[in-house]
Amino acid sequence: MENQNKQGTLAGKKVILLGGSSGFGLATAKAAAAAGAQVVIVSSNQLRVNEALQQLPAGSQGHAIDLGQETNIKAFFEQAGAFDHLVYTAAENLRLHNLSDTDLAAARNFFNLRYWSALAAVKYATPHIQPGGSINLSSGIAGQRPGKGWVIAASICSAMEGLVRALAVELAPIRVNSVVPGVVKTNLWNSMPDADRESLYKNVGDSLLVKRVGEAEEIAQAFMYLMLQQFGTGQNIVIDGGAALV
Repeated sequence: MENQNKQGTLAGKKVILLGGSSGFGLATAKAAAAAGAQVVIVSSNQLRVNEALQQLPAGSQGHAIDLGQETNIKAFFEQAGAFDHLVYTAAENLRLHNLSDTDLAAARNFFNLRYWSALAAVKYATPHIQPGGSINLSSGIAGQRPGKGWVIAASICSAMEGLVRALAVELAPIRVNSVVPGVVKTNLWNSMPDADRESLYKNVGDSLLVKRVGEAEEIAQAFMYLMLQQFGTGQNIVIDGGAALV
């Protein structure tokens, strides 16, 4: 473990990334592979998995699995074998609504992939994680700094951050942490019209201390840190361009 930290590599480690075919997940898969890890990506769409594998080194693995179903998650980890690090970034496209326009049944479903499937992944992955390994989830700055229309998103983010702390206590000595991004350019915003999406990036970026929104590769660096370090657990690491301060 000391050598791993000193060299800054994941050589000889196996990293499973649920939601690894795009966005934060794919960026983290690339970074982990570059650091020497064997990466296994999982996503719901076979085409996206195939396209992602073309961007990863030979020997990388990919599986198309509906992560919205607990039985699928259980079956995947039963055959995945021992591994070192879990990264969970699976999420559907963001849709923001004022409370008066919120369909509560749809809002309940929104928790499924982002919260319940993450919890299922941890449940079924934990018995297979090697000593010194880690679980790395994803939240969002909306839990700390919600805007108008972010009621459901902020609720999920806050739930995830509490979950991280509770899991860190229960699953010790496995380290459990999360990355809490601000607004980042990924396909999660693809449900918005192009002009609205670019306007969001500009308006949010102009308001931030760093004067721009983030890139997926910058969030990947945070996931890499959480895998490589060996001391921090129960932490929700904010990477938001200063959004919480403005």
